Amino acid sequence: MVQEKGSISIHTENIFPIIKKFLYSDHEIFLRELVSNAVDATQKIKRLSSLGQYNKELGDLAVEISFDEKAKTITISDNGLGMTADEIKKYINQIAFSGATEFMEKFKEANDANEIIGRFGLGFYSSFMVADKVEIQTLSYQDGAEPAQWLCNGSTNLK
Repeated sequence: MVQEKGSISIHTENIFPIIKKFLYSDHEIFLRELVSNAVDATQKIKRLSSLGQYNKELGDLAVEISFDEKAKTITISDNGLGMTADEIKKYINQIAFSGATEFMEKFKEANDANEIIGRFGLGFYSSFMVADKVEIQTLSYQDGAEPAQWLCNGSTNLK
């Protein structure tokens, strides 16, 4: 008998259409997922502040949702952790790469760190079930960070 060892290869051009169409049975769930991600971002910055890793004023950590009926857009805004352009590449461009695990590992010595970590993964991509394009505008909490933008029409090809 010939034995082979191999690895499973997943190509985004094959799996992303499935995620976009069938991630959840109720397409309205995308709003909960995006709000949950925004809340996670605010809880992370709050946690960093309590650990002395962020020393600026926290301000209002509320999550806001706004609708522009004419433009047919929904905007979810928060004053949380934010991301750099490199973090966008790492956490958004790679489907289901979780920043939560990395965050937990970095601050594992902190008490009650589990309470602030949402389960990142595929939830963000549920927005593609209802949107023709998704845009992220973000500013990392890190000193000297520059605003970053990510825009995608749901395609796996860069255009």
